[in-house]
Amino acid sequence: MARPTPLSGFPEWLPEGRVVEQAVLDTLRRVFELHGFAGIETRAVEPLDQLLRKGETSKEVYVLRRLQAEEEGSDAGLGLHFDLTVPFARYVLEHAGKLHFPFRRYQIQKVWRGERPQDGRFREFYQADIDVVGDGELAFHHEVEVAVVVAEGFAALRELGVPPARLLVNDRVLVEALYRGLGLDDVEAVLRCIDKLAKIGPEATAELLRTEAGASQEQAAACLELAGIAADDGAALLARVREVASARGVAEEVWGAGAERLARLVDEVNARVPGVASADLAIARGLDYYTGSVFETVLEGHEDLGSICSGGRYDALASAGSHTYPGVGLSFGVSRIVSRLLGAGLVGATRAVPSAVLVAVTDEESRAASEAVAATLRTRGVPCEVAPSAAKFGKQIRHADRRGIPFVWFCGAGEDGTDQVKDIRSGEQVTADAAEWLPPAEDLWPRAVRT
Repeated sequence: MARPTPLSGFPEWLPEGRVVEQAVLDTLRRVFELHGFAGIETRAVEPLDQLLRKGETSKEVYVLRRLQAEEEGSDAGLGLHFDLTVPFARYVLEHAGKLHFPFRRYQIQKVWRGERPQDGRFREFYQADIDVVGDGELAFHHEVEVAVVVAEGFAALRELGVPPARLLVNDRVLVEALYRGLGLDDVEAVLRCIDKLAKIGPEATAELLRTEAGASQEQAAACLELAGIAADDGAALLARVREVASARGVAEEVWGAGAERLARLVDEVNARVPGVASADLAIARGLDYYTGSVFETVLEGHEDLGSICSGGRYDALASAGSHTYPGVGLSFGVSRIVSRLLGAGLVGATRAVPSAVLVAVTDEESRAASEAVAATLRTRGVPCEVAPSAAKFGKQIRHADRRGIPFVWFCGAGEDGTDQVKDIRSGEQVTADAAEWLPPAEDLWPRAVRT
């Protein structure tokens, strides 16, 4: 068989990388559950008419089709989900009668997106989402809550070696009011252009505003000036918006309510997790289902990676006729985070395998004794394995070292016939009883650690 050709955009970590990924997932899961979010999992496929409701995703959806399917096969019209928000909206509608609102859920699954692979962007990747959804209404404090959960999630990830994160916040009500106050009616087009500002720069964005949003040169300049507003607290935000809007002739009664909401959000999040949130009017989130707060998160010192956690408030993503289920949520790009941790050498694993102990085999006739020791250790929660062959002990120790296993167990190696265990890192060897001995807590399981 010829050597396989790698597929770009479909990451496959080595065992050490998988330890890091699992540590990130476990950390986020623990934070979500500490805040009372219940875990769910939705199917991997959704009807195409649901996936294609937002036109900008149409080129990214992978369509499901059996190789031998007829033209109108039973799986026609299905596609792999490209995020977890659309399937969650369907889940809420389908199970609304069995859910208790506000419904708080977290969801950790792979998604598929047919975009061009590049640093931190994949075609298959893990997302970890949290959302709070209400029945007919949803209080503002839930927007603060999900932002706090995200901030605490990144604080917990700091223990693994993840760099500090900065939560950037905007409000669609505010920016829509400001752009309409400038005389621009196609606000969605403006937002799509502003969403590209960080990637293409101000000159190219100004040209897009003129060609795609119908802005004059003066209006485009005003949009860029507004998008440049950023502040670390509510008072500074209000002062800056007032200054720029007034200079551009946009009255405060037009934008005041949105600015007050955004200022309150920043201040309340920072009151609970100091210094994590900043208002940034360049955060647009191009998807048009956002109706209130919008969020993006960047890693300090790694801003080139782009947002690694984003989301916002939506009032009508899930609706049944006139009955709506408003919600707010954020999504961690787990694979994007892990790829940077591994690629930049920020985090590694203490070992690649679960085994803390290799039980040596003196000879094949006594393998059963080694298996019995391993069984006893496992009943006490110690991950272990038995040597693959009864080679010389030096070779078995080298086998353990190559696999990263810290301890080797020798059956009956003591002068009085007792078992002994050797820490192959320090060379220390002591008498041990499988019914009592435990490795140090830090060696029991592989861990993700700063490198």
